[in-house]
This record gives sequence, structure tokens and C-alpha cells, in this order.
Amino acid sequence: MKSTKYLPLILLTVFIVFSSCIILKQQAKPTLFLIGDSTVKNGKGKGDGSLWGWGSFIGDLFNSEKINVENDALGGTSSRTFQTNGLWDAVLAKVKKGDFVMMQFGHNDSSPLDDTARARGTIKGIGTENKEIYNPIKKKQEVVYTYGWYLRKFISDIKAKGATPIVCSPIPRNPVKDNVIVPANDSYASWAEEIAKTEKVDFIPLNQIIKDKYAALSATEVKAFFTEKDRTHTNEAGAKLNATAVVEGLKKLKNNKLNSYLK
Repeated sequence: MKSTKYLPLILLTVFIVFSSCIILKQQAKPTLFLIGDSTVKNGKGKGDGSLWGWGSFIGDLFNSEKINVENDALGGTSSRTFQTNGLWDAVLAKVKKGDFVMMQFGHNDSSPLDDTARARGTIKGIGTENKEIYNPIKKKQEVVYTYGWYLRKFISDIKAKGATPIVCSPIPRNPVKDNVIVPANDSYASWAEEIAKTEKVDFIPLNQIIKDKYAALSATEVKAFFTEKDRTHTNEAGAKLNATAVVEGLKKLKNNKLNSYLK
């Protein structure tokens, strides 16, 4: 009778212990956080309108039993607004020692600094220049810095948490014009590389890796990786190609522990 009386308590204790073990095991795993714009995560990352970001597929290339992959990118953001709109603070609060943060910004940084639509642009370059503007969306004064300044802020914050920052250059836009592949130089790709080199952090030349892949294909094949809506966003096939390009670049990095979590 006594054993039956205490059976519910015993079962509850076993359940709590078992659940705690699972939670501790999950917490022990490092996390790869992805931050960026819509080319990393479009919308909710579910392919709405056939637009996909590479962050929606890169998790499939990692061993989920050893590492978590969290895609916190948000469409429409620049290196500036990802920080000033509180998105970065929310991600940084979750970052712990041993984690990884991979960033890719640039597509929206060339936008106006103070327009009434987005007010998301950054000053071109990687210097210390800044400009005080009136932000018509937030209805207050704001000091805007360079693209490089915001990347350095990400890197500094990540290092302070004991995590590993990895900078990616922005993916190239659709290079097909009049059925001919016309590769364009991207200043943001060069600036991202310069910042990574100066800050002594790992850099994935994603822009160039993808361009090299395009160079081996026909204009028709390359065009098929993009949506018909614009020249920036990829469809599912394009996003998957870009995800494999990220991993290709990652494998070439020396001494980056993130490689040990790949499938």
C-alpha cells in the first residue's frame, strides 16, 4: 500500500530529473546566430512569395545534435537599423560564451539616411565619420555612422560575450542583363572584408564565392536563381546555392571551431 501511495511522487520526481537532463543537454550545445537582411531571412523564413534567404537552409548543413542554428535576420534592415531598432540587443541577450554569430549586411545600407520611408542608410565606408540627422520615422535626432562603424560594434559586442563573430560579404544581386552575365563590383563586399581583417575576425567572401559559381553557368541558369520581383532576392534554389557557398567559405577558414559542427 505504501509503495502505491508514493508512486505518483516517484513518477513526478523521475519526470523532473529526466526533463532537467534534456534541458541541460540543450543548453550545453552552442548556438550559431544569424543576423542580416532579407537575403538571409525573407519574411518569416517560410518562402512567402517564393522569396527565400540562405539562412533558412544553412541549418540543414549542420549537425543539429551538436549545435543550434537560430536565424534572427530581418528583411529591410541595414547594419544601422538592426541595432537602432533593438533587434541586436534582443539577439545579444541570448548570446553566451562559446556561441557563434554570423553577420551579412550591406544591401540596405546604401539607402537614404533620413527619408520618410525607412531612414535606414549608413554613411558609406568604414571610417569614423558621423552625421547628425533628424529621423522622420522616430521623430527625433539621431547620429548616423559608417557601415564599418556598425560592423565593428557587432564584432565588439560579440567578442565581449566570449562568442565568435564571422563576417560575410553580402550576396551579389542578379548579374544578368540582356541575357548576359555582367558581374558588378560591390563596395560593401570590400568594406566587409576590410573590417574583418582590421578587427582580426574570420571573413567569408560570400560575394566572390557566389560570383565564381555564376561564372561557370549560363545567363539563363543564373537568372533562374532569382525571383522575378526584383534583382536582389533569391528563390529557393538560389538560397540553397548561397547556403552551400557560406559553408564552402567556412571550410576554408583556419582554426574556426564552427567547422567541427558541420555534417
